[in-house]
Amino acid sequence: MSIVASGATAWATHFIVLLAFQPGMPAAFEPLLTAISLLCAIGGIGAGVSISIRTRRRDLQFASGLIVGTGVATLHYVGQDAYLVQGTVSWNLWLVIPSILASLPISGAAMVAIAHRNRQVRLAAAPLLLFSIALLHFCGMAAMSLRFNPAARFPDTAVSPHDITPVVAGVSLALIALALLGWRFDLAAKARLRQDRRRLRELADVALEGLLICSGDLIVTANNSVERLAGHASGTLAGGLVSQLLPQIDIAQLPEREEREGELVTADGTTIPVRVLRQEVELGHRLQTVIAVRDQRERLRTEAKMRTLAFHDALTGLPNRTRFFDLLALQAASRRSDDQSFAVLMLDLDRFKPINDMYGHAAGDAVLTIVAERLKSVIREQDVVARLGGDEFAVLQPNGSEPGASEALAMRIIQAVSGRPFPVGGHPVHLAVSVGIARAPQDGDDPAELMSHADLALYAAKAAGKATYRLYDASLDEKMRVRQALEAGLRSALEEHRLELHYQPLVDAKTGAITSAEALVRWHHPDRGLIPPIEFIDIAEDTGLILPLGRWVLETACTEAMTWPHHMSVAVNLSPAQFREPALVDVVATALTQSGLDASRLELEITEGVLLDDELRTLEILTELRNLGVRISMDDFGTGYSSLSYLRKFPFDKIKIDQSFVRQVPDDEESSAIVRAIITMGSCLGMSTTVEGVETCDQYNFSVAEGCDAIQGYLISKPLTGGNFADLLLRERSQPNLIRNSIHCE
Repeated sequence: MSIVASGATAWATHFIVLLAFQPGMPAAFEPLLTAISLLCAIGGIGAGVSISIRTRRRDLQFASGLIVGTGVATLHYVGQDAYLVQGTVSWNLWLVIPSILASLPISGAAMVAIAHRNRQVRLAAAPLLLFSIALLHFCGMAAMSLRFNPAARFPDTAVSPHDITPVVAGVSLALIALALLGWRFDLAAKARLRQDRRRLRELADVALEGLLICSGDLIVTANNSVERLAGHASGTLAGGLVSQLLPQIDIAQLPEREEREGELVTADGTTIPVRVLRQEVELGHRLQTVIAVRDQRERLRTEAKMRTLAFHDALTGLPNRTRFFDLLALQAASRRSDDQSFAVLMLDLDRFKPINDMYGHAAGDAVLTIVAERLKSVIREQDVVARLGGDEFAVLQPNGSEPGASEALAMRIIQAVSGRPFPVGGHPVHLAVSVGIARAPQDGDDPAELMSHADLALYAAKAAGKATYRLYDASLDEKMRVRQALEAGLRSALEEHRLELHYQPLVDAKTGAITSAEALVRWHHPDRGLIPPIEFIDIAEDTGLILPLGRWVLETACTEAMTWPHHMSVAVNLSPAQFREPALVDVVATALTQSGLDASRLELEITEGVLLDDELRTLEILTELRNLGVRISMDDFGTGYSSLSYLRKFPFDKIKIDQSFVRQVPDDEESSAIVRAIITMGSCLGMSTTVEGVETCDQYNFSVAEGCDAIQGYLISKPLTGGNFADLLLRERSQPNLIRNSIHCE
């Protein structure tokens, strides 16, 4: 409808001018050409506008202008050719052809200007189109020459100006009516458009996502979210350009519903990463471009945090195992190309688990954080420290195989961890660290192999007494294989009952009679024969096998002690790992109940290491055990720095003097003085004393003379199988002075 109205308007304008023209002679109009001129106007304008509204390409816009210009030129000259006079009409082609050739590109330029993004350029479209039409009109009228001929006659089909005037007037009036009606419709459409935009704006303001409603590059309206995002006051974005707000995004080339990454320029000139989505929406019978703008800062922060979490330890912020292995692999690859050596240090905290058990995991986490800070303080800038998990750390040291470099770093690490106490629960807690070192290329080139070798060196450091370091050595592989074989064999031994108890007698220092025996576990290995506990107890503690092993020892000792005389007791050693088991008291109570052994005949021996792990909790457990009726002994007394304080905190039933002192008596005056002092102290505190490790008559006589209560050692008897110990008891029953007579120390 708009195209017909546009074509009819151009046609009516042209013929009104011709009707107003005064040729000075009678005139008429040829009806067929008049109608053709109208159709040319409608067809040319319709075809050109149809192309223009379907594309934004400038070459096609120019082509649409050429089509519109051709329609207008055809209207003009066909319409003028339909103008008849009583005479002849001649044309000056030097004006006709240039006017057509000049007007067509001007029309093309006008259509390009109409579709331009710049508002100032669009304002030039109307003057250009008007100039194109004016050029045709004035050149066309000037090119037409009229000569009167009284003898000339009009064709029978000719229509006089008086007859065509009502037609032109009717068309003009109809156009005016259509214009008024169109104006009314346009006002209503604009009102609806404003209402739709207002409603859309209200809905858009509710949305957290930024929304722009655009017409081409022009921002018609924007919601509060995008205005806040861009730092603009409310309503100030409208009238601006999308290309200035989102310079990296070509909205015209952006496919619908396809997101693109870009940057939004804020009011202060800074940029914000955004994601843009375009959608065409019909508002008031017009297509409007709606652009969704999503702030990507939080997403990018989240992704960065996720990457950090994926490759870093959440507690300490150090690289995690995955990241450390990646860096190690890069270092190994670099070494192959530049032949640079490096070292891997594996770290494991000593005595860390009791902190978690006693103070909770929050305290343990605080300690790990402090450890991480101390480790970072002693490494070089190019070194990498990582937390592999739990209380395990690792260090990658470039150029670490330089003479003494890795050993020096290991010593700095040990000093940093053990040099100062850790504040835990208001108490200073001392920790240590063991370090294993593997160096490339001498200890391997493969990352997994190097970590495995550093682990082996770490095991060696722990086996050497902890709080030290060890370098990898090829012999450690064999030791580890032996250790793994022992671990597997120990598991089988527990399941297949290939363990047995031996008993070492303790005799009364005054009478020489056997009063009790210490239970000592032995392992019958199918290939190696009898294996002493010194070779497998550490493995049992490291692997957790100490718990089922300790339970078996306790139950077996109680059961076999039931066959002994009622005045005799049995002593069982408890490891620190058993004291960390929450059910220890229940395990002891069950062993007594199932065996029927009186609690007073069971003696539990602990070392000072048990108290070092978790003093308060251990003392609570000892109290609960004492409440069962069992007796508690401190084994290896004198080797710990705080033994005297433990005697004050807990009333032990017995003190066993460590054999390291006994070996030196009576020749060594200091050792003799220590043994004498411990015996005197035990007597004053109401605790019995046992001298263990007695192997000579001099040691025996000294111990008896100083007033100890019991004596244990190879001089009395080596550990005996259960059967042999039972035989010894039977012989002693018939020979009361059997032990005293056998040692010949009187």
